[in-house]
Amino acid sequence: MFWADKIAADAQGYQVVNDSKTPSGRVHVGSLRGVVIHDVIYRALKHARKPVKFLYGVDDYDALDTVPKYLEQETFAPYLGFPICNVPSPAEGASDYAKYFIGEFFEVFEYLGIKPETYFLRDLYRSGKLNSHIDTFLKNAHLVRQVYKEVSKADRPNNWYPFQVVCENCGKIATTVTTDYNGSEVFYTCNPDATNYTKGCGHSGWVSPFNGNGKLPWKVEWVAKWDVVGVTIEMAGKDHSQKGGSRDVANAISRKVLQKQPPFHSPYEFILVNGTKMSSSKGVGSSAKEIAALLPPELLRFLMLRTQPRTVINFVPNYETITRLFRDYDTLINKYSNSPELTEELMPLFYAQLGDDIQTFQPFDFSTLISLLQVPRLNIQEEVVQRSQQPLTEYDQQIVNQRIAAAQQWLQDYADEEEKLVLYLEQVPERSNDLTEEQVNYLHKLAENLQNISNWEAEELQSLIFSTTKELQVQQATAFKALYLSFLNKERGPKAGGLFSYLEKSFVISRLQDVVALNQSKEKVEV
Repeated sequence: MFWADKIAADAQGYQVVNDSKTPSGRVHVGSLRGVVIHDVIYRALKHARKPVKFLYGVDDYDALDTVPKYLEQETFAPYLGFPICNVPSPAEGASDYAKYFIGEFFEVFEYLGIKPETYFLRDLYRSGKLNSHIDTFLKNAHLVRQVYKEVSKADRPNNWYPFQVVCENCGKIATTVTTDYNGSEVFYTCNPDATNYTKGCGHSGWVSPFNGNGKLPWKVEWVAKWDVVGVTIEMAGKDHSQKGGSRDVANAISRKVLQKQPPFHSPYEFILVNGTKMSSSKGVGSSAKEIAALLPPELLRFLMLRTQPRTVINFVPNYETITRLFRDYDTLINKYSNSPELTEELMPLFYAQLGDDIQTFQPFDFSTLISLLQVPRLNIQEEVVQRSQQPLTEYDQQIVNQRIAAAQQWLQDYADEEEKLVLYLEQVPERSNDLTEEQVNYLHKLAENLQNISNWEAEELQSLIFSTTKELQVQQATAFKALYLSFLNKERGPKAGGLFSYLEKSFVISRLQDVVALNQSKEKVEV
């Protein structure tokens, strides 16, 4: 049974699935994994006909602790330590910093067919919905301190209270320390040395902790949020799920202070980009918006779902990775087309869809599209029609257009020079004049064999290229190097059979003969 369907099968009663994010900067593709996982659990519960609601919270009362490198440092540095909802928007179109960056992320939600009910922490605080929980945690500060000590070995002084005031003098929340509570007001100090990234102003005084005057520390806030919005299922990333980590602390606070069981939880692994865990403040890796611009929505969902949640995804948008992603997706589409039964193998495909049905299509190889787009003077649409096994339906054409756009985006933004196909049509590439005798003999024989081929198609051409290596007992690597140097001026390239199939038969044979002649004349000169 697929992992999400198992969670759904075990669930009893009304379920509230929740996920959340602090929009401290551009939201990176890594954060999408949690969103898609929670969306799939929600869909699995609906699929099992169980009552369910899907919520997404914006933790916008958290402090701005870093100015992302892609923002003007001088403009935003004065706001370090402020609640991010009180920081100005980097651009027009949003009321503040938090809404600007989460708005970008919500656009990706829409693109992926993810439709949670959203809520903002500022609204929960300012409306008073969290007031009773703030009071409870302040009155039971000793129990919260106990949990920190027992679960995470973190000592809190006896006068520490789980609350951060928005300083009335300077507006910072990161620098305030609460040391007393009289039942209606807290005593706080805006400590100059509270953090290493901004200075507190030194102000102190009594103030009501209610109606948005401050916030709970996030591990305590997590518990309050669960209770207020009724969360029953909330997964967390591996970084929060370590023994003694933030999820363990939150679970223990829920049990010890509220006497309530925490929501169902199972950890999920990171997404790495080029082997690096992404950070929304540092701008490492690729943003969710950028990856959404590259991959069609079903492919982006599939990227998140084809591995188990507990398995790391290392997304490297190079040629090999991206073509394999499309190929794996198309393999499942073909399997479903041939036998439309939802086996466990096909569940990632099912949940990758934007709706509740798998709409089949005639797959067109993504690597072929990448190559076709780089062939000069080629009408890509006509070429696709010509190469398709059956006439294209309207939906087939829609998928092809989507993939052409993805291939163009990949070539523009992600392909390195080695991965780009630069065909030398007008002249023989310089590096092809320095081939070994074995390579020259291979090209000569291949040109002869190509004269007799009746079907100028990729697979037949590829077979002939291989059979010629066997005929002459030439190493495949040696032969292919000679071919790529003859047409691309580089040692590697796409499938040679596919490459030849895009070109005129007469041109390919003529080019091979020219390269042979060039190398033979060089040998005569040297002698």
